[in-house]
Amino acid sequence: MKRVVFNQKGGVGKSTIACNLAAIAASRGLRTLLLDLDPQGNSTHYLLGDQHAPEQPTLADYFDQVLNFRLRPKQTSEFVLQTPFPGLELLASSPQLDELASKLESRYKIYKLREALDELSRFDMVFFDTPPALNFFSRSALIAADTCLIPFDCDDFSRKALYTLLDNVEEIRGDHNPRLTVEGIVINQYLPRSSLPQRVVQELRGEGLPVLPTYLSSSVKVKESHEAAKPLIHYAPAHKLTLEFVALFDALAEVREERQENRKKRA
Repeated sequence: MKRVVFNQKGGVGKSTIACNLAAIAASRGLRTLLLDLDPQGNSTHYLLGDQHAPEQPTLADYFDQVLNFRLRPKQTSEFVLQTPFPGLELLASSPQLDELASKLESRYKIYKLREALDELSRFDMVFFDTPPALNFFSRSALIAADTCLIPFDCDDFSRKALYTLLDNVEEIRGDHNPRLTVEGIVINQYLPRSSLPQRVVQELRGEGLPVLPTYLSSSVKVKESHEAAKPLIHYAPAHKLTLEFVALFDALAEVREERQENRKKRA
């Protein structure tokens, strides 16, 4: 199962959501891989901290190999790193991804990530953290993924961007990846006592958009976990926000099971 966490707007919690859901999956005994496609490398730092040595392989090394044909290319598995968390592995980011994007796009390497993941069938769950833009890397992830999870902050700018995002995902589904579905919209940094978030969520639901039932609260604890380079399930397993992430993970499993049952009925 391959899930891309994507929003074209920055600062909505893509890396935090991707890493925490991936860590929960691994803690449940699922062999889990996270791909950090954002040149900023927030997910890489979150999972490895200062343990990521310069000589270790990154996704930039993988894509550089894609551009420069070799008679004996490295297997995709050779670019995968272990994290300190059992069951959770990483394809790490690099600032060099920025330099490679235009070259990869001009040579139409948009399906190479999907091909790479076909070699990594040993993983039960794959998560993609993406840049805050619809560029080569986010498109590659959407083409390779089964589902798209959309983090959403309850403000007017996020809402306006959401409609464009949904149109873009639908276009990629139609042109490149017919199995791609929008798994749901994750309400992040939710403030239940504020009237604006409540109103925005109600309106989104009223429009029939797939807002997930579990909301993620705003908490300084997540910033502390970033600094400690430990996802919340390892840093503060009993914290309210951690339990919200666990509930979100379980809600996504229920959505997936419900869709599978509906497909069986239609068949």
